[in-house]
Amino acid sequence: MSGEQTTHADPTAEAARASLWSAPAAYTGERLAAEDARFAPDMARHLAAYHLMEPFIAGKSVLEAGCGEGYGAALMARYAARVVGVDYNTAALELARARHRQPNLEYRALNLLDLAKQSPGEFDVVTNFQVLEHLDDPTPFLSAAAACVKPGGVLILTTPNRLASVSENPYHVHEYTAPELRALLERFFASVDVRGVVGTERVYAFERARGAAAQRILRLDPLGLRKLLPDRFVKWAFARLALLVRSRIAAQGRDLVELAPDDFSIATAEPPQWIDLLAIARRG
Repeated sequence: MSGEQTTHADPTAEAARASLWSAPAAYTGERLAAEDARFAPDMARHLAAYHLMEPFIAGKSVLEAGCGEGYGAALMARYAARVVGVDYNTAALELARARHRQPNLEYRALNLLDLAKQSPGEFDVVTNFQVLEHLDDPTPFLSAAAACVKPGGVLILTTPNRLASVSENPYHVHEYTAPELRALLERFFASVDVRGVVGTERVYAFERARGAAAQRILRLDPLGLRKLLPDRFVKWAFARLALLVRSRIAAQGRDLVELAPDDFSIATAEPPQWIDLLAIARRG
C-alpha cells in the first residue's frame, strides 16, 4: 500500500452513469418517476408542498384534487382530520389504496367537476399541486374547486413560476407569473394570497445544473425546428432527454441530487427567486 492512494467512487454518480439511458417502467415524462433515484430532487420539491401544508390543514377536512398514487394525500392525513383524494386514473388509485391505508384517508375515482355537483361545500380545504400548468382551460377546474369548499374555505395550489423555469416542458400548456395567477384566481375566489416556494442553496445549485444541461441540449437546435415536429415525437424526446439531464447531474455527485423536503420553505417576498408559486385562495 506504500505510495498508493485509494479512491472511493460516489455510488450515486456510478449508478447514474450506469443507467444513463435506461427508462423506468411506464415512464412518459408527464409524471415523476417516483421510484427512480435520478428524480429524487424533483420528488423532494413535490413532497415539500405537502409538508408545508401542516399549518393550513391541521384538523381540517381536506380534498386533494388529482391525487395520483396517493403519497401526498397520505402525508396530509397525518395533520388533517380527514383527507379525500380524487383522481380519474383508476390504475393510480389502485396503487394508492394498496399502499396508503389510514382511517381518515379515502380515495375516490372521480372527476372534480362531478364531485362539485354531487357534494358542493363538503371540504374546508381543497389542495392541488403542480396541475394547473397542464390545463388548456383552467376555468372549469377552478370553478369546481371553488364549489367544493365551504364558505370561507380555501383552495391551496402550487404551480411552477414561469420566471424561474430553466427548461421547456411540452406537457406544460401555460406556466404563470405571480400577477397572472392572482388575476386568474380572483375570478373565482373572494381573496387571493400568492406566495412562493423557495429553496436552500443546494436547491438552487441543482436548478442551475439542470438549466445548464438543458441549454446545452437546446443549443443543438438553434433554429427551433423542434417546434415543427409532431407533438407525440416532441414528448417522447423530452422524456428521454429529461433522463439524460438528470443522469448527467447525478453523475457529478450526490451533493447535487440528495435534496429533501426540508430544503424548501414558503416565502412572501421575492428575491430569492420563487421556484414555485403557492396560492391561497379563499371563498367568500
